[in-house]
Amino acid sequence: MKLDPVSLRLFVAVMEENAIARAAAREHIAPSAASRRLAELEAALQVELFTRSNRGTEPTAAAYALLHMARGVLNEMDGIAAQMRDFRAGVRGHVRVVANISAITQFLPAELQRFMTAHPQVDVRLHEQISTAVARSVAENAADVGILTHGSYGERVTLLPYREDELVLIVPAGHALARRQRVRLADALPCDFVGMHPGSAINNLLTRAAAELEMPLKLRMQVTGYDALCLMVSAGLGVGMLPRGSAQIYRGTLAIRAIPLAEPWAQRRLSLCVRSEESLTRVARLLVDHLRAP
Repeated sequence: MKLDPVSLRLFVAVMEENAIARAAAREHIAPSAASRRLAELEAALQVELFTRSNRGTEPTAAAYALLHMARGVLNEMDGIAAQMRDFRAGVRGHVRVVANISAITQFLPAELQRFMTAHPQVDVRLHEQISTAVARSVAENAADVGILTHGSYGERVTLLPYREDELVLIVPAGHALARRQRVRLADALPCDFVGMHPGSAINNLLTRAAAELEMPLKLRMQVTGYDALCLMVSAGLGVGMLPRGSAQIYRGTLAIRAIPLAEPWAQRRLSLCVRSEESLTRVARLLVDHLRAP
């Protein structure tokens, strides 16, 4: 049995207006067409909805039962239409985001909070990955938007400007370098280092810079997060390197000092990574535009 929503809407109007003529006018159809639709609805349901007499039509008990159900069905249908309009406008849906730890600790908490407040129906699913994995996830359509350290990741992704950050040297509060206003990497390389995990952008940069100086990099240990790195440095187990914004989070609670690096490569760019701007869904485009805003 198929129920016509137009007929259900007309039936509700008849119940609310207590007259077929007024209901027909409300629904913008001819009274004769309205009567025919009601008869077809009764035939489809195989139940009498109205008793007809010289005094007009009177709803039956079945009509009152149907009224409650019809209103529910029509409300759900209106809700479906509204939600589909939201999807079409890009304000409802989900976005898969992958980002490196630098973006997650420095920028994303506040920016995602503002975005999700403005678009509460959007589900942002965030995962942390190193920059090379971020680019691969986006290229393979495992993520819609990525945030990574700017670099060369092949032709399968497009990089868009995002933010800039600065790498600093983290040392224990009582370290010999702690009183320096700025420090060159060559002055820090004789120390033991607490590094990030293999493959991370910071580790790759540190290894490459040490090689260019023709000095060994003494990685005493490697960790997977900035919190662990700062805890190890605070305990006197070595020095480390991380973004200034990330270091600010831990300086108030740990006995560490952040010293600017007198190196041109300490100034970095972070980029948004997408397959292409044309491939973005409406909701992903909303997020990208939000993240790129000044």
